[in-house]
Amino acid sequence: MKQKVALALGSGGARGLAHIGVIEELENQGFEITSISGCSMGALIAGFYAMNKLNVYADWICTLKKKDVYSLMDITLSQSGLLKGDRVFNKMKELIPDMLIEEMQIPYSAVATDVISRKEEVFISGSFYTAARASIAIPAIITPYSTGDRIYVDGGVLDPVPVGHVKRTDGDILVAVNLYDDKQNTAEHEDENRKVLSGEKKVSEHRWINVNSSIEYLQQKIQELIPKSDNQNQGYLTLLQLTSSMMLTRISNLVLELNKPDIVINIPANSAKTFEFHKASKLIKTGREVANRQIREFLFQQKK
Repeated sequence: MKQKVALALGSGGARGLAHIGVIEELENQGFEITSISGCSMGALIAGFYAMNKLNVYADWICTLKKKDVYSLMDITLSQSGLLKGDRVFNKMKELIPDMLIEEMQIPYSAVATDVISRKEEVFISGSFYTAARASIAIPAIITPYSTGDRIYVDGGVLDPVPVGHVKRTDGDILVAVNLYDDKQNTAEHEDENRKVLSGEKKVSEHRWINVNSSIEYLQQKIQELIPKSDNQNQGYLTLLQLTSSMMLTRISNLVLELNKPDIVINIPANSAKTFEFHKASKLIKTGREVANRQIREFLFQQKK
C-alpha cells in the first residue's frame, strides 16, 4: 500500500517550478498525493496537479526562453502593481481550460490574503483560475485581484507555506515545500545584490532581449516611466525582493516550526529570481534532487 501524502506547496515566484520536480520525485518514490494546497506559485502548481494537467503545464513552461517570458509580461501604469497578469493567465487558459475546484480529482485549496479584512482567504470551491489569480498577486508587482468588496494579494503575505490548509486523511503524512531556504545563499549572490542596491550595477539600455534578468527589465521600465534618474530608483525592485524575502523566510520558519511537517523540502532561496521562468528545466531538476535527499532521510529515520 502506498504511503498517503498531504502536500503543501509554498510561495516563491519562479522557484515554485521546483514543486513540479518535488511532485515527480514523490510519485517516483511510491508516495500517493491524496490532498494538496498551495499559495502563490504553489497554488498554481497544486491546482494543475489536482486537475491532472501538470504535465501539460510542465511541457509548456520548459519551452520558454527569456524573450518568451518577457513577452508574457503586461506592464501597467496602475499604482497598485507593475504587471496585470492577464496575458500569462490567458495563455494558460488556452492550454488548460478552467475547472471548478470541487470537481478536481483530489482535495485542493489555494490561499490568498484579503487586504481589507487582513485575513487569509482559503479557496476550496469555485473557479480554479480565480483562486490562483487571487493567490499569486505579489504586492507592488502584480496587481491585486478584486471582486465585490474583497481585494486579494499573494497568500504568502500571511502564510507562505500553507500546511494548515491542506486536507488531512487517516494514515497520511504531511509534506511541505518551502521556497525560502536561506541556508545556501552564496557570496556571489550577496555581492550581486549589494552592487544593485548601491547603484554600482546599471540597468541595460539595450533592447529588452539583452536585459540580464526580469528584475532589471522591470527596473528599466520604471526608469522609462520616471524621467528623473537618480540612485534612489536603482535597485528599487531588488530592494523590494530582498526585504520581502527576509520577511517570508522568517514567517516560513515560524509556520513550519508550529506545524511540524513529517517532511520539509527546502528549496534554496537563491535558486531563481521571481520571474526567471526560463530556468524551468533547471528548477524542476532542483526540486527532484532536493526531494530525493529529504525523502531518503525520512525513510531512513522511519527504519530506525
